[in-house]
Amino acid sequence: MNRFSYHRAGDIAEAAQMGAEPDTRFLAGGTNLVDLMKANVERPTRLVDISRLSQNTIEDLPEGGLRLGAFATNADTAYDERVEQRYPLLSSAILAGASPQLRNAATNGGNLNQRTRCYYFYDTETPCNKREPGSGCSAIGGVNRIHAILGTSEACIATHPSDMCVALAALEAEVRVQGPAGERVIAFADYHRLPGDEPWKDNTLQPGEIVTAIDLPADSFTENYTYLKLRDRLSYAFALVSVAVGLKMEGGKIAKARLALGGVAHKPWRVPAAEALLEGQEPSADLFAQAADAMLQGAVGQGTNDFKIELARRAIRRALRQAAAGTPQSQTNKQVA
Repeated sequence: MNRFSYHRAGDIAEAAQMGAEPDTRFLAGGTNLVDLMKANVERPTRLVDISRLSQNTIEDLPEGGLRLGAFATNADTAYDERVEQRYPLLSSAILAGASPQLRNAATNGGNLNQRTRCYYFYDTETPCNKREPGSGCSAIGGVNRIHAILGTSEACIATHPSDMCVALAALEAEVRVQGPAGERVIAFADYHRLPGDEPWKDNTLQPGEIVTAIDLPADSFTENYTYLKLRDRLSYAFALVSVAVGLKMEGGKIAKARLALGGVAHKPWRVPAAEALLEGQEPSADLFAQAADAMLQGAVGQGTNDFKIELARRAIRRALRQAAAGTPQSQTNKQVA
């Protein structure tokens, strides 16, 4: 591990100013950053500790939504009574991820900003454009079973590993950030990036900007929802494919639909056209198959991950059935069979 200095920020403004300096990283829960430093993937010269700042609460918003502090832990968020009752899709997604020990330490802001779990990104002996721009992508033509089938580029086929973010995408949350230039709000759909020709940029944050909160809208899905996660083992594993679905049912028809996929792209994957197909229609197997095809339009396998296309298609159909019936996937025992 390289030598680095450690600073504990007194407030967000101080942290943002320090964070704008080159080779500086913010430290909150540290559940991903510390691992990356141990593996020599991240080699910061300065760490700015933001874990003790005040943005660690969960607060009601005047218009009926909920504000999740960026430094509140994943566990505190998932088990908050307001989240469980008003945003059960989000609570389910959080509990499907990591382990209880990690959720007790990991923060909401850190969950948004975690890095890919691509094998080659972690292996500093192999080329990786995300780790070393311009060096190449070893996953293309390599071992790519866990990699993306949507939104890829010639420079990168990595996926975003978060479960929480898939639910936040379906809920159409907003991300509040603060940096040297002040505060701004980013729609969740615009927060993460596709790799393009700059795969080392995971999101749209500017230098020194810090996530301070995540705002959930007042309108949510409390009855017809599900978070379905398919993975290699029943717990403590990243998704091969995950599906977040929220439906509003009126008179036996789907009045509103929101879908997001995880484990298939560089960011949580949404296709508004697929949601529009569902709205105004009665639930049916044919309708769900059409929506799945729309969600996966343009999907391309990379060899050993070709199976993910059919896996995703079946997962979407199953998740829509669960949501329409009001029988969400249980996360209590990590049931994903």
